[in-house]
Amino acid sequence: MGDQFPTVNRRCQDRYSRGVKQSAGTLLYRGPSGALEVLLVHASGAYNRNSPWGIPKGMPDPGEPLEAAARRETREETGITVAGPLQPLDSITYAKSRKQVFCFAGPAPVESVPTCASWEIDGARFMTLAEARKLIHPDQSVFLDRLEDLLRKR
Repeated sequence: MGDQFPTVNRRCQDRYSRGVKQSAGTLLYRGPSGALEVLLVHASGAYNRNSPWGIPKGMPDPGEPLEAAARRETREETGITVAGPLQPLDSITYAKSRKQVFCFAGPAPVESVPTCASWEIDGARFMTLAEARKLIHPDQSVFLDRLEDLLRKR
């Protein structure tokens, strides 16, 4: 599992790198290009009731490579184990919190069925790109564009 992003700053044991909180996640997809679906999750709790959906993600453990953290967080949140190759889709920085989110894309394992495997989420499902564009956090929408560009080049 080669990590094409840097590992979280090892000198910083509080999960921050130069004062910027980092997280890593996956954008799993399935289906043919005309009927492509992506996996998104919804954060749980009353506070998040009206919040947008997003990629399964979370903070890396100290010293954990970002791609490994993305795979782990996807498994912990959705119950889906990602064993196949992933392609980096670069990162975004949230406009409000300044949190940096690294994203890795890859095909969903065949016949995978997402579940709410963690208390952190109350929804996990595959949806069309059109629906995903309506529901995803605005700052994460660029990951959908990058995924389409990646798949178009294949």
